[in-house]
This record gives sequence, C-alpha cells and structure tokens, in this order.
Amino acid sequence: MTADQRAVDLALLGRAVELSKLCPPSETAFSVGAVVVGADGATISEGHSREGDPLFHAEEAALAKLPAGDPRLLGATVYSSLEPCGQRASRPLTCSQLLIAAGVARVVVAWREPDLFVTDCQGTALLEAAGIEVVELPELAAAARAVNAHLIG
Repeated sequence: MTADQRAVDLALLGRAVELSKLCPPSETAFSVGAVVVGADGATISEGHSREGDPLFHAEEAALAKLPAGDPRLLGATVYSSLEPCGQRASRPLTCSQLLIAAGVARVVVAWREPDLFVTDCQGTALLEAAGIEVVELPELAAAARAVNAHLIG
C-alpha cells in the first residue's frame, strides 16, 4: 500500500469511527460506522448501526441507501469501524454476505470483532474467501473500542 493510499484509508476510516458515535446506545450490539467509496474515490454512502432501523448494522444501513444493484458498488471500498459480521441472528444475511453480493473489492477495518456477541467472528475470513481484500488499520482500533466502552469495559 502506498503512503498516499494509507493516508486516504486512515481519513475515511476515521470518518467511519466518527459515524459510530451517532449510534443510539445498545447493550446488545456494537456501535459501528461505515463509509462506502466508489472505485473513483467518491463517497457514495455512509451509515451507522441502528440508523433507520433498530436492527441495522452500519454496512447494512449504508447499503440500504443505495439502489439495488448500484453499479458504483462494483470495485468499491467499504470502511467500517468494526469487522463486518459473519454470523447474525437478527437478519437472513450477514454484513459480509451483503458486501460480497454487492461486489465490493476492498474492506478496511479499524477493529476485529471481539468474542462478545459471537465467538470467533468469521467476517474477514468470508470476505477474503470471496476474493475481497481486507485491510486492518489498528491505529484506529482504540477509537473504535472507545465508542463501545460500555460493552467491553
């Protein structure tokens, strides 16, 4: 990764962390923010957990703002303050499955999902198995964890 790409990734992932601060509090779900950026570098959607629906995850909220099959998603990058879910009880599809179906090329995360609500989150593994590049920028993990301090102490 070039220094320029790293700087862009850090800035957009920082925006996702800021969006996570907008989440209504929950004792049973993480507060997460997501930014969707097209292959051309333009932001095409943003979302946060529980935005518009108490069950929405951040990636799901951002994707829901776009038309089904939006061609801008092909080759897009999704920035998420937390690893996209790989297991889910409240919806038929996980966020990882939604991102795979959308055709995104990259996912950049600040923090891997801890073993709190699911044991051994498989979001990254599912994305990589589908050919999606996953980049973790741990320098923003503390900021993502801070938004969720009420859950993890």
